[in-house]
Amino acid sequence: MSAPNAARPASAVGVWIAAIRPATLWAGAVPVFVGTALAWADGHRALGPALAALAGALLIQIGSNLVNDYADFHKGADTEDRLGPARATAKGWLTPRQVARGAALSLAAAAALGVYLTWVGGAPILALGVASVLSAIAYTAGPFPLGYHGLGDLFVLLFFGFGATVGTYWVQGGAAPAAAWWAGAAVGALATAILVVNNLRDRVGDARAGKRTVVVRFGEGFGRLEYVALVAFAYAVPVGYVIAGAGWGWALPLLSLPLAAKAVRALRRTDGAALNPWLGATARLELVYGLLLSVGVLL
Repeated sequence: MSAPNAARPASAVGVWIAAIRPATLWAGAVPVFVGTALAWADGHRALGPALAALAGALLIQIGSNLVNDYADFHKGADTEDRLGPARATAKGWLTPRQVARGAALSLAAAAALGVYLTWVGGAPILALGVASVLSAIAYTAGPFPLGYHGLGDLFVLLFFGFGATVGTYWVQGGAAPAAAWWAGAAVGALATAILVVNNLRDRVGDARAGKRTVVVRFGEGFGRLEYVALVAFAYAVPVGYVIAGAGWGWALPLLSLPLAAKAVRALRRTDGAALNPWLGATARLELVYGLLLSVGVLL
């Protein structure tokens, strides 16, 4: 269903649930699962920091989604002909001020958790936390919105791949091993693939609103190739680790290959609002892949 036909949720709680876009939250949770599994496999079991990292990642993702809702409305990127799921501000379900306050509360709560995580992990975690909150805001807001200048893909990879995975390991193990970087790159690639589906669907409206995503800059064909490359890279990582002798547990994510193949085939021929189910399918692919990788490294 396209956004113009979307019905208003029946309750205020339902409206806020729709606004935070729960289907996207796996992009924040999966790297924490993977980073925790890697830390625990190495004997660094710290449940408090692991849970704080998970909550912080989810709150930053929620804050970023709400900032995006607010900023895209003001910049004209969300209109009545939007092909994606309905946005709360554009539909009038919430006022811009309400959405901005929700974003501020989410990011403030994330910052509060960051105080604890900084106490545990020190200056590197402080730097990562500050950068994460600022990027959540700067993705679509501020004087140089990253998503409007084709930098969204890079920053998703950095923060929902490397940052969240390595940072989660760091607050439990006080180190940043190569395995965490490579695993972070793999799950970050799948998180970026979610964004690619979004940008393919919205490329016409984004171009009209001056939102110069990678797909808008380099074209539809490039976006489809980017999706394939990101998915392929995600599976090359565990294959490489098995070849390097890391253990067969790293091969467990390969069980999700049928899901990946189905999504790649669909992205070759699907367009417009018909991409909406594949946005969710790519998020589920990241979840299944991440859970399998987490189990695999613990074997």
